[in-house]
Amino acid sequence: MTTATLHTAAQTYAGGLPAEVTSFIGRKHEVAEVKRLLADARLVTLTGPGGVGKTRLALRVAADLRRAFPDGVWLVELAELDDPALLPQAMIAALKIQEHSARPPVQVLSEHLRERRALVVLDNCEHLLDECTMMAQTLLCSAPKLRILATSRQPLGVVGEQAFPVPTLPLPSSESQHDTPSPMPDAVRLFAERAAAVLPGFTITDENRDAIEQICRRLDGVPLGIELAAVRLRVLSIHQLLDRLDDLFGLLRAGPNIAPRHRTLRALIDWSHGLCTENERQLWASLSVFTGSLDLEAAEAVCGGDGIPRDEIIDLVIGLVEKSILIREDHPCGVRYRLLDTIRQYGRECLVASGQEQELKRRYRDYYRQLSREAQAKLFGPAQVELLNRLRAEHPNLRTALEYCQAERAGLCIDMASDLLDHWITSSHLGEGRTWLEQGLAHAAGRSEVRARALWACGSLAIFQGDPASAIGLLAKSRTLGEQLGLEPVLGYVALYSGMVAMQEGDTATAISSFEEAVNHHRAGGDPAGEVQAQTWLCLAHSFLGDSERAVAAAEEGIAICDAHGESWHRAYTMTALGIELWRQGDTRRATALEQESLRVFHTLGDSVGVGVDIEVLAWIAASQGEYARAGELLGIVRNVWEAIGAPLLGFGHLIRYHDECEDRTRRGLREQAFQAAVKRGARRSPDQALAYALMEEAPPRSRSDEDDPYAPLTPREVEIAQLIAKGMRNKEIAAALVIAQRTAESHAEHILQKLGFTSRAQIAGWVAERARPAGEGPAGGE
Repeated sequence: MTTATLHTAAQTYAGGLPAEVTSFIGRKHEVAEVKRLLADARLVTLTGPGGVGKTRLALRVAADLRRAFPDGVWLVELAELDDPALLPQAMIAALKIQEHSARPPVQVLSEHLRERRALVVLDNCEHLLDECTMMAQTLLCSAPKLRILATSRQPLGVVGEQAFPVPTLPLPSSESQHDTPSPMPDAVRLFAERAAAVLPGFTITDENRDAIEQICRRLDGVPLGIELAAVRLRVLSIHQLLDRLDDLFGLLRAGPNIAPRHRTLRALIDWSHGLCTENERQLWASLSVFTGSLDLEAAEAVCGGDGIPRDEIIDLVIGLVEKSILIREDHPCGVRYRLLDTIRQYGRECLVASGQEQELKRRYRDYYRQLSREAQAKLFGPAQVELLNRLRAEHPNLRTALEYCQAERAGLCIDMASDLLDHWITSSHLGEGRTWLEQGLAHAAGRSEVRARALWACGSLAIFQGDPASAIGLLAKSRTLGEQLGLEPVLGYVALYSGMVAMQEGDTATAISSFEEAVNHHRAGGDPAGEVQAQTWLCLAHSFLGDSERAVAAAEEGIAICDAHGESWHRAYTMTALGIELWRQGDTRRATALEQESLRVFHTLGDSVGVGVDIEVLAWIAASQGEYARAGELLGIVRNVWEAIGAPLLGFGHLIRYHDECEDRTRRGLREQAFQAAVKRGARRSPDQALAYALMEEAPPRSRSDEDDPYAPLTPREVEIAQLIAKGMRNKEIAAALVIAQRTAESHAEHILQKLGFTSRAQIAGWVAERARPAGEGPAGGE
């Protein structure tokens, strides 16, 4: 259809940083010192061994400095990135840059950050040291207001870099006197808090204080070591834990000549490994094949078998979570698990030593190939949002699986990359998806359906990136193979995307012919997704030529297909196209309703292009009705959208004339000064404020309190729906009355129940009746 960006985060993020799931202990001096260094230097690197707390310190500093960086504080997690060439794409995704062009990713980053006062946290740089060094140098040179805070086991080596060795946590003195009041050392505080998490009611007492302090000294104040040790209190007493640590480290005195802190952490992980059952150790090693987080289904599919029955995986996962080997995370798509980088590296060493690495990689690759294939087959339907969220969460694993495919056979890579086409589009990984397809096509010769499909998929990404010249060549090759092999789906998509190129070049008649050809091929091949897209573009093309009857017919056909399959994303684009045509006919009420309904869908999916097009059309409608102040603000809002994406009306360039006409009419209606003021007001709105304004659901300003508004806390649209519910109307009837989808009416009704704390529509009706009663009049039947 067109480009989109799914913003649903894999975990709770605030301003580009992950939420802290455990408390941050101590480090006041270190936090202050790193802030001081960042004030003077544009690159500060926190160095130190694994487990010393570099990442937690960086995140705390970054969170504290949010207000100093109005253009954002962003975390780029690199531990799960194995391919150095993908560093720029990983940064683009982490910074949530809505980039859809074919420009080199480094150029995109440089231009995006050029005038921005932002802080970027590059976490775990050590395995990509050269690439991170070059990236930091490039960005610091091109973006004078940028600051970078990196974590690495060694400095990056950039000119002007300030390295800050992260110390271990302060330890209690061996001569400390407990009868003298003194602050609790940070190492002891951390142990006590983590111990209380696994042993409710745990506190430091006179009886256990000496043992706790000895444990912390034994662990050299290494935070990860302290956390791993505290978990043992589930089965050991404090004194048993200390005795076992003494035995463990006594054996290490004659060990290899390595740094004490590295030896301490290694010993703790060795001990954790030794306390696992044989099957838990095997699962730990097997899970290290995953690059990012994983869910239980993936663990069962990839790690089950070869000595671990699949039905035992869940119990083993529980065991590893309890031992703090696996970290449990809540995601929009369900519970997921993650190995800390240090723990994953240890497991990978065990996996290599076991001789099972290649077999696990093969099963891992095949699992994600199958997941991609099944998702592609089910995306046109009611599970669409769930599947797109799942693919987004799995992106690091999908990337690694593609690497394994490419290493074995290019045909495997392009087959999987083609299955992921909607993922590349909805997650703003257009450049990465195109790279996988281009690399695979360069090494996968011959005539096959897989190659033909990869050619048109790559061509579609080129169109979305604004590179029609490359798209034409790719589509021509795909058409040749499709004709030779008699592939209806291939010919359908080649015709669809060829029509889009023709529309961009201003040849609307040829475009219509191509879209009609696409409809015929998709009908013959039984592909409703392809047919809906072709019908949507037929609507746009006929509307552009002024053929209203055919435009409306094409849109209605597309909407009917979507409704039959419970699909929402393509339906939203079809509603957008129909809304444009209805606006052209002068039916601004229905046009507004359609654009606002599709805007809600695009917002839910994070489709920035769809959001931009809908706000554009709402501005055109406002200007045509003489509502110039509103049109000006909407133009300011949509300007922000297009600047974030990198191009206005991307994929819909033939509509630019409507934008120009709207801007000219609004400027004349307001005069220049008022026009610029309106645009600035719109541009200054936050994303949430902009959405509410476009949907006309902005809460009216109140001079005193919510009590002044009898319908608070409902939005104007929710009040309207609540009043219809009070009249006894069902969701289907409400949808027809307001010209919205039934699903939208149902969603509003659910929100009303939640906001008011009700459980039935009858309660809503009573609430509305109470507010409609004249002031001072008591309830019906009252005294």
